[in-house]
Amino acid sequence: MSDLFHEDVPLQFIRSVFRVMNACPQHTFQVLTKRPERTREISAKVTWTPNIWMGTSVENRAVVDRVHELRQTHAKIKFLSVEPLLGPLPRLPLTGMHWVIVGGESGPGARPMDPAWVRQIRDRCVARGVPFFFKQWGGVDKSATGRELDGRTWDQMPETAALLL
Repeated sequence: MSDLFHEDVPLQFIRSVFRVMNACPQHTFQVLTKRPERTREISAKVTWTPNIWMGTSVENRAVVDRVHELRQTHAKIKFLSVEPLLGPLPRLPLTGMHWVIVGGESGPGARPMDPAWVRQIRDRCVARGVPFFFKQWGGVDKSATGRELDGRTWDQMPETAALLL
């Protein structure tokens, strides 16, 4: 658990990680960063095969710019990890995104997540045809709160074959 695109990770190391992912098309690699601006900067210096899904974390309005940075990468599949969702995102940009994951904060001191925030994102995804995955409500005991939203689980994922045509 680390951020491959942290400024202290050398480009040569990132390239070697990408070579391994490129050589293993039978696996899907979900790479998540809080630094999509660095991902954008080096995007042309690595090979983006379809099995490398690139995502960024968007917890609240203060970091929505990350979506615009991610959009400018050469990744074939781009996703948003909206977790822990710490506030409303009424205009979460979804253009160019292939998947959205939403979840609440868990563990001691977990901050509550308003169901209206989750519904707002789900409804945007549904309206725009972006697969939506609801991971959890979170809380101190996440197993007790579950992962149902409005009476169902949301386990949508990108249909990669259709996206890559």
